[in-house]
Amino acid sequence: MVRIHSEARAFLRGMAFLSPWLIGFFAFTLVPIALSLYYSFCDFTLLQPPLFKGLANYRYLANDPIFWKVIGNTAIYAVMALPFGLLTALGAAMLLNLKIGGQSIYRTIIFLPSLVPTAAAAMLWLWLFNAKLGLINVALHALGFVNPPGWLTDARWAMPALVLMSFWGIGNTVIIFLAGLQDVPRELYEAANIDGATTFDRIWHVTLPFISPVIFFNLIIGIIATLQIFAVPYIMTQGGPARSTYFYTMYLYDNAFSYLKMGCGNAMAWVQFLIVLVLTALAAWSSKRWVHYEGA
Repeated sequence: MVRIHSEARAFLRGMAFLSPWLIGFFAFTLVPIALSLYYSFCDFTLLQPPLFKGLANYRYLANDPIFWKVIGNTAIYAVMALPFGLLTALGAAMLLNLKIGGQSIYRTIIFLPSLVPTAAAAMLWLWLFNAKLGLINVALHALGFVNPPGWLTDARWAMPALVLMSFWGIGNTVIIFLAGLQDVPRELYEAANIDGATTFDRIWHVTLPFISPVIFFNLIIGIIATLQIFAVPYIMTQGGPARSTYFYTMYLYDNAFSYLKMGCGNAMAWVQFLIVLVLTALAAWSSKRWVHYEGA
């Protein structure tokens, strides 16, 4: 009895220490998630009590052409920005991993842009992409291009412009890749050199397999980030021109807070969650074939 009593007291003492986190988790995470799921089945304008409508919001989205438009735009952006962003970050990390003078300075230069607040970076690139006065088009004029593109005013160039701007913030990904590259044992490269392996062979058969868990981690983070893009296009293009940069999260925001269709906005949030879940599950399933863990 004494032992049971002491264990109960220890449990209660532990719960008392955990209680601030538990209260915060239930009040600010679990309850909002449950309410969001419930509201996705309701007609809710924030000004009146929610009215349960079943699957009406999901049927509305299935027949909404703008909904499919933003899904297409988001998919195009993800297909362009994610692989090229990973390749650019990996290439930069490999260069920064070389033993050269001023290595720490170059690493700092690559990482610093990722510390710039998103709104400030968007305003900076808004001026860089200016069709008449922007530094990019001024440079293109100097190189002989008579009619450089109107980056943010032309529906053909607005999406590539946002993809190009996304490379600005690859510093965090570069640092993670660089940490993985520094863990590759030197003796593996020495053995490859003895076997007569070329630079490409060393990268393909030594570097990439060894850092494949790091690539997988950055892939998952990239999937989530690209499917949730919001602030940059909202500031730079507001979805234009002609909705060519109108992304999923922007339409979700407009439904919930501009049109006061909170039920529809919550339904979009859950659809987005399912899309991210499916893509993450597919990436995890495929990782069995190309991700190699040390000692496994």
